[in-house]
Amino acid sequence: QVDVGAMARLFGYVDVTDGAFAAAVLCIAFNPLFWNVVARWEHKTRALSRALGSPRTACYCLGTVILLLNCVRSHCFTEAMKSQPRLEGLDCRWTYLLGLAILAVGTVFVISSFLALGFVGTFLGDYFGILMEAKVTSFPFSVLDNPMYWGSTAVYLGWALM
Repeated sequence: QVDVGAMARLFGYVDVTDGAFAAAVLCIAFNPLFWNVVARWEHKTRALSRALGSPRTACYCLGTVILLLNCVRSHCFTEAMKSQPRLEGLDCRWTYLLGLAILAVGTVFVISSFLALGFVGTFLGDYFGILMEAKVTSFPFSVLDNPMYWGSTAVYLGWALM
């Protein structure tokens, strides 16, 4: 038998009927789906590279679109967080400070990943045939296998706690 009490308590803290919540969920799901589909399509067809004149130009264009989509996702996430009920037990100074610390660590991982990979390395350059000379093993890759993903996750977790 399934205990539905836990789900009922969870839905007491999450308003799934909220439009801002639905928009955030859609953006969170759409973004990686979009860039993976487009990058794999480019890898198979080279259509963007041909249409835009070069793989580097196509990669910069896709990277710019990804950045814009991430801004929309962040906005939707922020609006959803503002409109959702708050857990009283988490509505205190220590939770805010913990969220701030998690957000800061996540930001360090995201920025240091970007600096280690560069724009093209960060935004799917390998799918465009633009390869790095060697595997990046410096920080933060010396600490985590996927520091950009873990860092982004930490940023959103910290943001939610704040």
